[in-house]
Amino acid sequence: MSGQIHKLTHPQRVKLLYKTILRLHRGLPCGIRELGDNYTKDEFRRHKNCNPMEASVFMTEWTKYTIDLTKQLGLRGKSSGKLGNTLDTNFDDFRDEQIIQLYELMLAAKSEKETD
Repeated sequence: MSGQIHKLTHPQRVKLLYKTILRLHRGLPCGIRELGDNYTKDEFRRHKNCNPMEASVFMTEWTKYTIDLTKQLGLRGKSSGKLGNTLDTNFDDFRDEQIIQLYELMLAAKSEKETD
């Protein structure tokens, strides 16, 4: 199978990663799944026409997320413990819009946690 992945075009790899993430999100608690799905869809949509350098970083980071989520959800695809990772608080490399987006994501996650 992994040999076949290398034969995929870039758009096919993006689509495969996107579908894999949404499939993994099925194992998340309902509200978190909705938040994750919406965020994922928005990010993939926003980066649809990015330059090759941004595309490389984008794919690397989302692949890391997919691997981390796979480890956290386990073989059965259901959370059995803590989800997420501690965020590095060094925001020097972030653009202003990314910091705002991160803040909005934090607010949405806190709001969801309070409703559970």
